[in-house]
Amino acid sequence: MLDLVIVIAYFAIIFLVALSGRSSKDVSVEEYFMSSRQLRWPSIALSTIATNINGYQFLGMMGSAYLFGLAQASLEINAVQGILLAAFIFVPMYLREKIMTVTQFIKSRMGPKVALLYSISNIAIFSTITLGAALFWGAYAADLVFEEYLSIISEDRIIRIGILIIGLGVFSAIYTYLGGLAAVVKTDIIQFSILLIGGFVVLFVSIHHLGGWSELYNKTPELMHLHLPADHPTLPWTHMLGLFFLNINYWCANQTIMQRSLAAKSLREAQIGLMTGGLMKFVMAVLIVIPGIALVGILGKNGLAEPDMAFPYLVKTYLPIGLKGIILCALFASLMSTVDSTFNSLATLWSIDIYKTYLNIEASDKETVSAGRKMILVSLLTGVTMGLILLYLKFENPDAAFTHTLNELRYYINCGIVVLICSAAYLLIPNRTATIIAFVCTIPINILIKEFVPDLNYFVRAFFVIFIGLKIIYWASYQNGLRIDLFAKAKKEVKIFGWVLLSMLILTHIIFS
Repeated sequence: MLDLVIVIAYFAIIFLVALSGRSSKDVSVEEYFMSSRQLRWPSIALSTIATNINGYQFLGMMGSAYLFGLAQASLEINAVQGILLAAFIFVPMYLREKIMTVTQFIKSRMGPKVALLYSISNIAIFSTITLGAALFWGAYAADLVFEEYLSIISEDRIIRIGILIIGLGVFSAIYTYLGGLAAVVKTDIIQFSILLIGGFVVLFVSIHHLGGWSELYNKTPELMHLHLPADHPTLPWTHMLGLFFLNINYWCANQTIMQRSLAAKSLREAQIGLMTGGLMKFVMAVLIVIPGIALVGILGKNGLAEPDMAFPYLVKTYLPIGLKGIILCALFASLMSTVDSTFNSLATLWSIDIYKTYLNIEASDKETVSAGRKMILVSLLTGVTMGLILLYLKFENPDAAFTHTLNELRYYINCGIVVLICSAAYLLIPNRTATIIAFVCTIPINILIKEFVPDLNYFVRAFFVIFIGLKIIYWASYQNGLRIDLFAKAKKEVKIFGWVLLSMLILTHIIFS
């Protein structure tokens, strides 16, 4: 009962905080979508990483760590590559042009057709896989940990999770609809704090029952390597080739992530906020991956029938009443911080890139905000629908490390987005026709490579797809040259911060190779 009281209190606090930042009926476009461009670096850091962390990290990635060990941390720490590129190349370009969406940058470099293609692609993936995955993982996690409490909803597990998907989606949509980006950032800060507390609780409990930190190397030495052989089917060290490009998509061209930096009070605030988030990625790698490895040392390699049960097993087996409630709040926090940010970004993309650009050019601020709010409602329907589809897919193959299945689905579109954003940033005058051809071709190229080389790791496949797409555009644009002034001038303390972050990444790869 205490656990449920804690969870109810959490929802009440989140809703009250969101309502405290509720936007008036006459709110301006910049107020609603960009928080009046007044965000400081702590808000940018906390909200960005809260958006990034989802239930699939605690369930899917911890389950993957149970199978593959420290190599799973590569997906977390190598995010620093994308964060540094965002801080020193992309965000300075974006802020110089005072854009509200990344699409506007694409439009200025490549014209309206390419920009429309980019925006529609992002709206499609955000409103389906991104929202659906976040809702699914949150509901799935809640049911795994609190099945005995939630059985009152339904005795059928699938129906119970489906109801949770719908309920959590509606709750997140309501406060995002009312408050805009300001409400999202306020709630994200609370949610990230709870998420950290929950993560540290699970980490310390797992290490305690393992027998101490040194036992990671005594009992599970084979899992304490960041780099796996090149022929590993899921996480070979070569996956970092594709991951480098895909991190550009996520950290440099993803409206959901970039929106906080675009709303920064200054470039310095955006850069420090992003890099502080980069430091947090090292912490999140430990919180997410180490408990999964520790559980192998506690139970043995075959101790769990389903790898995604690693996190729920630790919570249900070793945590007392009260702490379980905090953990469930952390799971809900990871879900809602991703969902509310995605809702807000979808509203921004639709209202600025589509509605005001093509459907109602003379739209007032009130009409533009209203269009964005309607998009939140539409994306709630598409997100819930995809969440229910993913629920079905998960129960069709419960033994798989499902996080990699979802990643592969995303990358069919994300590869083309990387081709677009890299061409816009790195080429002086990109050939627009070639850009559209290259973007469209990334999907069939992806399918063909998978068909003819089925055993090729999907990260490595993404690398070849993106490389081919970029070559197509470069061949058509090479006479125009490359940009050589990519790295923007930065303040001394910002440069030092960047070098420290890069050094930490390199040392981590060397020490844990």
